[in-house]
Amino acid sequence: MTPSSNLARTWAKRIVSARGMTLIGAAIALLVLGFILYILVFILPGLPALDAITDYRPKIPLRVYTADHALIGEFGEEHRDFTPVAQIPDMMKKAVVAIEDTRFYSHHGVDYIGMVASLKSLAHGHLRGFSTITMQLPRNFVISRERSLPRKLSEMILAYRIEGKLSKDQILELYMNQIYLGQRSYGFGSAARTYFGKPLSQLSIAEVAMLAGLPKNPSQHNPISNPKRARERQHVVLARMHELSFISDAQYQQALREPLHISTKGQGFETHAEFVAELARQAVVAQFKDDAYTRGYTVTTTILKADQDAAYESVRRNVLAYDQRHGYRGPEEVIDLPQDEHEREDAIDEALQDRPNSDRLMAAVVISASSKLVRVDAGTGETLDISGEGLKFAAPALAANAKASIKLRPGAVIRISQEGKRWSITQVPQVAAAFVSLDAHSGAYRAMVGGFDYNLQKFNHVTQAWRQPGSSLKPFLYSSSLEKGYSPATLVNDAPLDLAGEDAGATWSPQNDDMKYDGPITLRRALAHSKNVVSVRLLRRLGVPYVHQYLGKFGFDVARHQPNLTMALGTGAVTPLQMAGAYSIFANGGFQVQPYLIAKITDARGNVISEAKPAAAFDEANRVLDPRNAFVVDTMLRDVVRYGTGAAATQKLGRMDLAGKTGTTSDAVDGWFAGYGANVVAVAWMGYDDPKSLGGREFGATLALPIWTDFMRVALARQPQAERRVPEGVSQVDGDWVYDEFKDGGAVRSIDLDDAPVTPPSDTAAPPAPAPAPP
Repeated sequence: MTPSSNLARTWAKRIVSARGMTLIGAAIALLVLGFILYILVFILPGLPALDAITDYRPKIPLRVYTADHALIGEFGEEHRDFTPVAQIPDMMKKAVVAIEDTRFYSHHGVDYIGMVASLKSLAHGHLRGFSTITMQLPRNFVISRERSLPRKLSEMILAYRIEGKLSKDQILELYMNQIYLGQRSYGFGSAARTYFGKPLSQLSIAEVAMLAGLPKNPSQHNPISNPKRARERQHVVLARMHELSFISDAQYQQALREPLHISTKGQGFETHAEFVAELARQAVVAQFKDDAYTRGYTVTTTILKADQDAAYESVRRNVLAYDQRHGYRGPEEVIDLPQDEHEREDAIDEALQDRPNSDRLMAAVVISASSKLVRVDAGTGETLDISGEGLKFAAPALAANAKASIKLRPGAVIRISQEGKRWSITQVPQVAAAFVSLDAHSGAYRAMVGGFDYNLQKFNHVTQAWRQPGSSLKPFLYSSSLEKGYSPATLVNDAPLDLAGEDAGATWSPQNDDMKYDGPITLRRALAHSKNVVSVRLLRRLGVPYVHQYLGKFGFDVARHQPNLTMALGTGAVTPLQMAGAYSIFANGGFQVQPYLIAKITDARGNVISEAKPAAAFDEANRVLDPRNAFVVDTMLRDVVRYGTGAAATQKLGRMDLAGKTGTTSDAVDGWFAGYGANVVAVAWMGYDDPKSLGGREFGATLALPIWTDFMRVALARQPQAERRVPEGVSQVDGDWVYDEFKDGGAVRSIDLDDAPVTPPSDTAAPPAPAPAPP
């Protein structure tokens, strides 16, 4: 039997045994007895257990952060932060107590003084007021929110029970973390981020009072949707705090005057890292199933906010630049514009709802159009005029003889963007792109952009897109040659080559992209200028089986590379992530790294559940490549960005520690640049999901290299240029590097020169200065 039922029976016995009971007293006694029996029969049996309250497990969403604690993702039905009572600012607690339950610390769950003041509401058929903070807990956890006498009685009894099990601080902690405060936000910690974009600890008295006014009616007092009433409610809270001497006269006056800056973006994210957040979500759900969305797990990734910002902006900017180079495609749709004003507004709203904004690319409907002026409705309640330079991109669609498929006319649904005060017509690119950056020493992701816009396409091209690498695979072929006695100075004949039977029985004639042939050329210069024919000749001499197996050293899936001579031109399939891991081996001196994204996962109370333990940098157990090989290939890759196909990188960044390789597949279907500077490895790719040519004048150097360069400008800004030490076992012979065991006559001097002279061309570059060594 419960303590409450024992108490009720005791009261009943006392009333029945009272002497000298009058008729009125008897009637009152019967009413009280009946009331007690009503509680015993109808209320107590239906009361829920207190486990949901005393064993509180709030539904806190999964949150994903960068390494420097910028929020990049949140997954769950509710916005909620669990804030221990010890971490809740004292002023926040005082504000809540002042407006919700002044006598909280003196009553035992039910405020009888407040009850007497609210009994008048019984005349209206329901009981309002006098709900203490303790009485509100059951309403927020285990019983309905209907206004009725039975519910109020249930609250009172449960409040007594709660007070018997929990301390006042524990009760306040539960209340302040569970209460709904509008905008899908539960608890004051979450509301602080939603409405003010900062944690509870940073709120002013005026902001604290605004939040404290929300529990009574989160919808009516919402500062985002109803700022006037929110302000009025805030003043009520401040007045009550002042009346109770929780704040001084000066604090009161200051809070009344303080302008509030309400965050209109609500629970916004601090950088565009949607693909990163989704990868993290998948990993946590795989481990914790549905609990991932309610138990308050926090994922700290290895991503750096500044690097991620740079990667996102670089991908967007350069994809848009490519798209602009290839012309305007016309409107996304053309709708009928009704004559009736209200019907027209509805038609425009419906059209725009189907086309969410792509960051700064806004959807709009053309109201009127001429070669001089285009007027649009972007759903903002006012029309926008576009003229002058803002029409330049879409000029062909405004010409009198424009094709019907691209012509701009009233009802055309287009995209617009704003730069400064000027609006321009633009479009959402159809081309796809990917970018990923790793720490070459640890394998930690530093930035990742899986596509142009996650909200338009969630396919992650970094991890899921298997594309031909083109010439960006050549460094691995050249690396394999060093183990067979070749050196960067080995001469190969860059001349047309016909291979009978290599093309399904027909003759295959590989060609250089620019159709130019230089005759005898060093491997160093051949790589710098991405000579296809030289690569094919080299692969023929080394042997396809050897090179095919050698690719496995770098983490490539050899099953996706056909064992034939086209390997020399990168006709297999890789992902950008694979490519980044492979180039890391050249960057770090020969060590295999395992890319990883999640640094640690903590629970709602900050306890570490799992933590990454990346392999120690330069652990010889992880060596997959001879340090001499990594060094020599590095010198060759530096020449690619000094005077070869990637020279624009050095010109724009002004650094001499950059290394990398462009890649362009047949018919320019894929454009790549993979490379590194210091310990930052990055890979950029561009192409169409439905593979087709990117354009006859497009190459890896025009498509992917600008993305890489723009990113590296930020990522390397605070990193000094490093020099790489020369490892033991290599020496310079005739101006270039060679393994010591091959330097005394064992090195391969030339291959496939036919009868051409063996003297290298006079403009063959000298080897670069030594580069950075692992510490």
